[in-house]
Amino acid sequence: MGSDTRKALIESAASLFSARWYGIVSVAEICRSANLSNGAFYRHFKNKEEIFCAILDYVVGQIESALAPLAQIEPNDRLRQFVRIIYDFSQNNTPLVRVFREGQYRLFEYERKLKDVYEKAFAVVFDRKPSTAEYLFALGGLRFASIRRAFHQIPVQPEAIVSILHSGILKEQPINADRVFSTSITPLPIELLPDSREQLLAEGRKLFGEKGYFETNIHEVASNAGLAIGSFYRYFESKEAFYKEIIQSVGRDVRHFITLNLGNGLNRLERELRGLWLFILFLSMDRYCYNIVREAEFVLPEEVRSYYDAFHRGYLKREDSTITCDTTTCIEFMLGVAHYLGIEVIFDKSPDNARQVIEEIGYLYTHGLSGDERLHNARN
Repeated sequence: MGSDTRKALIESAASLFSARWYGIVSVAEICRSANLSNGAFYRHFKNKEEIFCAILDYVVGQIESALAPLAQIEPNDRLRQFVRIIYDFSQNNTPLVRVFREGQYRLFEYERKLKDVYEKAFAVVFDRKPSTAEYLFALGGLRFASIRRAFHQIPVQPEAIVSILHSGILKEQPINADRVFSTSITPLPIELLPDSREQLLAEGRKLFGEKGYFETNIHEVASNAGLAIGSFYRYFESKEAFYKEIIQSVGRDVRHFITLNLGNGLNRLERELRGLWLFILFLSMDRYCYNIVREAEFVLPEEVRSYYDAFHRGYLKREDSTITCDTTTCIEFMLGVAHYLGIEVIFDKSPDNARQVIEEIGYLYTHGLSGDERLHNARN
């Protein structure tokens, strides 16, 4: 990382950013924590963003170095080691992973850098560059499950992930594409005469989604709702409590929208793919919800754990004999595919054809990544 002073500053910043969030950590705090002067900081970095980027570059470099030995490993063992390296990095470097998650949200070019590293490693393991669907299946499921284990102690099993990537996650079933991708949907109910509380929540959702938590103040929320600040405090004890309720409402809305439009008569695979399709439709209609949940990872991490736990419980309510591996790992893996599909569509403005990608994900859910010929046939 360079000189001892530079290294000390970066380690201090990484520790502070991982414990809190970027918006409220100051340069002065970074220097105090490192027992260095502000002048020492500015001899190495122009501003706080530059040291943040240095940490993100370091994380990408460390992951790239960890994956480099794959090429020297026996081909039959590369998949297992690929999973183990990525899984172990999250467990052994959890503070750095927390910082990178925020960097991925704030500076999306770093997600692209890491994606390039992962695609190269994928090519070593599978002897081909991944399609968008293959990348989402392999790295989306693996990364999310590994992070949930590191952040929330969800007992995912690396060997189960190896099995999923090799052979799939669900038993093979026919797919009726017309039912899966129907865009005839029932919107969420709209409150025509919202009370003051609902007006505040609606404005808060909009402002937090547009500007972020740190840049939004409750005076602006109340003013935009046409209410006095006293009205805010009649319903919410603080900005944090208000934000917590908004996160909960976002989760309820996503789950309700999917449940409302899932339809009857779908088999297990069709239901999973329809859920992905409905998730993408919801994100396209509510452009604020994803920003809110992503930023909440750093502002109210325990609330975001509850957000994902609620989706996990929804899976557990179903009697599911079609899952072919450890149930907890399978659920977290599928949540990860949806999560990173959302990132692709909302933040990177791709994939251009979400339907085609979801169809291929369906194939991967039942076959895994082990058959070049089958994958080629599925695409053609």
